[in-house]
Amino acid sequence: MRLPGLDWEGMYQNLRRTGAHYGITFGAVTLLSNSRLALEASEYARDHGSFEEFHEKVFQAYFTEVKDIGRMDVIMDVARSAGLDTEGLTAALQEGRYRAKLQKAQQESQRQDITGVPTFIIDERYKIVGAQPLEVFRDTLCSLGKK
Repeated sequence: MRLPGLDWEGMYQNLRRTGAHYGITFGAVTLLSNSRLALEASEYARDHGSFEEFHEKVFQAYFTEVKDIGRMDVIMDVARSAGLDTEGLTAALQEGRYRAKLQKAQQESQRQDITGVPTFIIDERYKIVGAQPLEVFRDTLCSLGKK
């Protein structure tokens, strides 16, 4: 999905600055991909012991290489590079093996009033939304210890 009028450069300027500190390069993303395929493929990767590698490669494909992770061919390239069985993944995606799991997660996020990703829920009382500095997590966790 293209979002005309959105200040992509301004949005990514802070990400690039923060990412550079960790060796992460952000490309000139101007497309908001439908991530459903990537999410379903991630569950397949989790079941096959390759979640972390697949997740990292999807992140790189979208944010660094500026590929559309809503496309089947892109997901298959990422899966192949993560060492996943692409025939097995294709079958799982075609039969919708992980769709119900994702729908359940979506319903839970709506119940929890989650409006952004990532969202961290701590002690079922505190929410940290978005990529926040480490200090936000420390402060939240310290406040739990004081109660």
